[in-house]
Amino acid sequence: MYKYHIVTYGCQMNVHESEKIAGMLVELGYHAVSSPEEADLIVFNTCCIRDTAEKRAYGNIGALKPLKKKNPDLMIAVVGCMTQQKNASNALLSKFPFVDIVLGTNSLDQLPILLQEKRQKGSLIRVNEDPTVDPSLELPIYRTSGTNAWVNIMYGCNNFCTYCIVPYVRGRERSRSLEEVVADVKQLIMEGYKEITLLGQNVDSYGHDLSDGSDFATLLQRIDALPGKYRVRFMTSHPKDFDRRTVDVIASSSHICHNIHLPVQAGSNDVLKRMNRKYTVEQYLEIVDYIKSKMPDVGITSDIMIGFPGESEADFESTCDLVKKVRYSNAFTFVYSPRKGTPAATMEQISAAVKKSRITRLVQLQNDITKELSEGYIGGTYEVLIEDVNPKYPGTVCGRTDSGRLVTLTGSPDLIGSFLMVKITKARSAALFGEMIKE
Repeated sequence: MYKYHIVTYGCQMNVHESEKIAGMLVELGYHAVSSPEEADLIVFNTCCIRDTAEKRAYGNIGALKPLKKKNPDLMIAVVGCMTQQKNASNALLSKFPFVDIVLGTNSLDQLPILLQEKRQKGSLIRVNEDPTVDPSLELPIYRTSGTNAWVNIMYGCNNFCTYCIVPYVRGRERSRSLEEVVADVKQLIMEGYKEITLLGQNVDSYGHDLSDGSDFATLLQRIDALPGKYRVRFMTSHPKDFDRRTVDVIASSSHICHNIHLPVQAGSNDVLKRMNRKYTVEQYLEIVDYIKSKMPDVGITSDIMIGFPGESEADFESTCDLVKKVRYSNAFTFVYSPRKGTPAATMEQISAAVKKSRITRLVQLQNDITKELSEGYIGGTYEVLIEDVNPKYPGTVCGRTDSGRLVTLTGSPDLIGSFLMVKITKARSAALFGEMIKE
């Protein structure tokens, strides 16, 4: 039996696509192993949204050269967003001629065929440049995310933020039909999954390309009406499209988590305009205020970019002011890095020293807020879905509250998949610790 090892970079969309890659390989008789050294096939599922992710992928691919030399029968495949970029596949093979297969995001279904062809031929490339093709819809899925199951509701993006390459490698927005998505979620609930995460580059624009009047709020209502004990999360939202009706649906639902990821990217209107984000700070804060008014227990998280071209110290201070006003439960903070092929890459860049100073200050600010919010959980009792054991603390398990906060408590693996009432007894930065309330 052949053995495979998948290395995944980037977002949850890529995690789910790796499950589809695994599904194809399992059907071919492969089974998963935990290290490259054990594998007959190594698949790199790449991401090109950030330069750092691409560089990391290149470094890890290059590190396999000695392993390939030692074992010439080892198959190496590189797939995903990175290879979908124009001319990227040929450049990859020029740099790493020992790579056997290169596939774009729109050609994942070709992997079984190329694995067979590779036994008779040299390096193979298959990149479909038609962004409207979604062959992965029909692929088998080998789910690897425990109690959670991912469901694509749409593909692509129409926003063209000036720093982002996604529209160029994923194409325009294409929504799946409402009935297909609801049927998928219903099936997963019947299979015993306790948490469903809806995926899209911008879930709030779901249905804009459909002719039946479907939209994201309607989709959430239909899913929430399904019977069973389960939770629903979604990502990622775009502030320009996240409307009050969607908030009202979530607030009145039985299954949709009060945990909203709403990437702000910057707290300066000048920077947001250069980013082409299509909303203002004032509009962002207005929707945040409405969310909090309808869901006082909500956990709001965000993405915040530091060092975008032209960002002044005043712009940075405005971002810090916004963080203080919103008080995110957590935020993914990162330094802007130019992506070739995007408008922002041609703008005047900020020095690395300034970026480093600003990201350090922002991280400290957010850490302080997260710690304060965590302490507010102490003494409270919350429903927690147990997701896994916590390897940091032997004899414990961990899971999340409805608002998305990670909780660790004493327990055995047989609790995984259970909903438990947990009293929070201790907080440590973003981490919460508690004890199970026995009925």
